[in-house]
Formats: sequence, structure tokens, C-alpha cells
Amino acid sequence: MAIANAFLPEASTTLPLRAAIADCLDRVIHGGGSLSREIEFSRQLIGDPREHGFFQECVYGTLREVFSLRQQLSGLMKKPLRKKELVIECLLLSGLYQLKAMSAAPHAVVNASVSACEALGRPWATGLVNAVLRNALRQAKAPASPNAPEDEARWNHPQWLIGKIRKAWPAQWEQILTAGNTHAPLTLRVNTRRNTVAAYAERLAIAGLEAEPMPESPSALMLLKPVSVNALPGFSEGDVSVQDAAAQLAAPLLEAAPHHRILDACAAPGGKTMHLLELLGDSPQLLALDISAERLASVEANATRLGVTCQLRQGDGTQRQDWWDGIAFDRILLDAPCSGTGVIRRHPDIKLHRQPEDLAAMVVMQRALLESLWTTLAPTGRLLYATCSILPMENEQLVASFCAEHPEAEAVALAGVWGRATAHGRQILTGEHQMDGFFYSLLVKHE
Repeated sequence: MAIANAFLPEASTTLPLRAAIADCLDRVIHGGGSLSREIEFSRQLIGDPREHGFFQECVYGTLREVFSLRQQLSGLMKKPLRKKELVIECLLLSGLYQLKAMSAAPHAVVNASVSACEALGRPWATGLVNAVLRNALRQAKAPASPNAPEDEARWNHPQWLIGKIRKAWPAQWEQILTAGNTHAPLTLRVNTRRNTVAAYAERLAIAGLEAEPMPESPSALMLLKPVSVNALPGFSEGDVSVQDAAAQLAAPLLEAAPHHRILDACAAPGGKTMHLLELLGDSPQLLALDISAERLASVEANATRLGVTCQLRQGDGTQRQDWWDGIAFDRILLDAPCSGTGVIRRHPDIKLHRQPEDLAAMVVMQRALLESLWTTLAPTGRLLYATCSILPMENEQLVASFCAEHPEAEAVALAGVWGRATAHGRQILTGEHQMDGFFYSLLVKHE
């Protein structure tokens, strides 16, 4: 439940940088807000755009290391804060992260954090914040709380998820957890209707931006140093998009042709939809479906930027009677809602928001979507099941169970230099080939 903070201003006013960081973290950690949404809101509170980079680095870094930072903080405080004062915990966590990992001078971190208490409506906390951060500077390592799970602090993941990953990938679990705490690269998808990858790489070089091709995805370029999308040549004109190389595998794997009737279920925010349209041309045969009208707006915005069109429809994939016209699809892309365990490095708030009980509900939803959409697929048609999860229960095990109950379904062997083969698909683990964690299974429907 979100904790109301009556002291904070509306987005039309401003906050000092450290107060804006604490505000954002409070909304995510204690309010349950989405990082991508809350970081945009809190960024508006910062008056100086030059501080946006520091703001984003600190928020993401604090969330990546929140478990170890909490353990450190517990050793620096005599008693925990009350619930209504947890924005101060966020101020302290971010202060500890700045002292540990950022380039700001230690005295500046302490002084700015103390000053932020007033802006957050907690002037009483100035002494506490000053004492805790100065004590952190004096101690090379704060004593750990005896109640803090050692694995959580070491790996900066919740204990239950560490266990799940360790059981699923006993030989790779340490690499997976380490990768989940790294900065993900900025990977581009070149619009090959307008540019070759080599030609766009030259445009980047002229702009002073270094990029490397990624052999796993022929349309991908990985920037060696991330920049704002506004710095990318031709971004606003649709020459290039930001999309992880693993996600760029979906459209080619579907093997769609211009004459096919195609459904992109769970289409928002539209990256895979746009890639399909780039490969096919402007195809009126493609229906982009999503349960969220708000998220469909992002698909439309992407289509406008790229200068392409497709049919957009709001609807629940499990309730096909509400949106399906009864004419079978030749190709279906089901990018199923999932735990997101393969994209934690991009969305570190997943580590805080996802709970063990969520997984069973996810699997039920994924299976319901697969069952419903399978009935809309034409004989000899193909359905690509995809998730950004690394957990077999959402991936290999789910597809294996589905195929066992549907003798007309056959998983096509997926060849490639990426990931690892499973019995019914191919799994990429987080960080492999500089890619997000993804699973793909291509099912053909026999007559």
C-alpha cells in the first residue's frame, strides 16, 4: 500500500535533487509504483535538466543494490523508522549508494542529504541523516543486522528468487544474479526499410557514437556508451528504435509473409509489432491486440514515429469472443505477461514487487492465453510463444505441458547462435551475448 506523503509538492513545482531521488525511491519501494512511471514523474520535480543523469543513475543504482544497502543501514541505526517516515529511509539508502558508488564528494553527499530533509517535510530528520551518513564514512563496513539474510545482501535479490534461480540453473545461477545487477547496454534496432545496419553505423560514427553489430540479431547495433534517444540520428524520423537484441529475435522467428494474417497478442508497447511491420512493409493484415487501452497508445505512438500502420484493438486474449472475427490467423505472436525475471537489470524494481505467489498466477494466465489463442490459429499456422523470463515454469515446462495435451501442436527446433536449446524452444539467460533473458518456443499447428 502506498504511504501518503502530504509534504511533497505536485509535479508543477520543484524539489532539490536528493529530495527528488528519495521521493522517487519511496514511491517505488514503499508505494509499490512502477520504476519507469515514477522516475518520469519525479524527474519533472528537478529544476535543472543537467541533474537528470545523476538522478537516474542514483535511483537505478540504489534499487540494484537495495538489499545490501538495507543491510548496511540496519547496522548504522539503533532502531527502524516508522512507516510514515520511510521516505527518510530512501534518502539514507540513496546517500549510502552515492558514498559507495558515485563520484560526488562525500561532504557534498552528506550536506545535500541533510538539506533534503526540509524539502521532504521532515526537518526533525536532519540530525539523524547527518549522523548516519557521517558514521558510514567513518566505518569501512557497517555491522550487519543479524536478521538480514546473507544471500540477499550478497546477491541483491530476494531470497525466494535466489532459490528459484539456483534450482532452475544450478550451473549458471551466480552468473544470472550478477548479470541482473549490471547496467544493461543500449541496443538499437535499425529500420532496415530505410537503412542498412552498416550505413546506420556510419551515421552513428559521424555523430561521435561508437556501436558494435550483434551477430545474434542482424538488425541490432549495441552502443558502447548509452545516450539519450534524442542524440540518435534519425530517431524521431523512425530510422532506428531502442530494443534489446533478444526481443529483436521475435519478428524473424515468426517467419511471417506479407500475405499472412497476423496477430500480435499482448502487443504493447509495440517494439515487436513495429519490427514485424518493418520486415513486412505496411501490412493491413496485422492486428495488434492488448488488454490496456493506455498501453495501446504507446503502440500507436511508435507506429506514428515509424510511419507505419496496423489495426489496433483493445481486448483480452483469453476472451476471444470480444475481439475475434472468426477468421483464423496464419501467424500469432504471444509475448506473454510474465515474471520479468530476465529483464531485472533494466527493471530492478521487479526484485521488490514480484512475490513468490505471483508465479502461479502468471502461469495460469499464460496457459489461458495460449489455449485461447491456439483456437484462432489456422491449420499449418505458427504461434511464437515468448517471455522475458528465465524460470522454466513459465517457459519450457508450460509449453511441454501444452504440447502433451495438444497432439496437433509441434515445437519447431530453433537454430541459432544465441541461447541454449530446450526440448520445446530456446532459452537465453540474462546477460548472455549482452542480451536480456528471454524464452522462445515456435509451435506449428498440424491439421
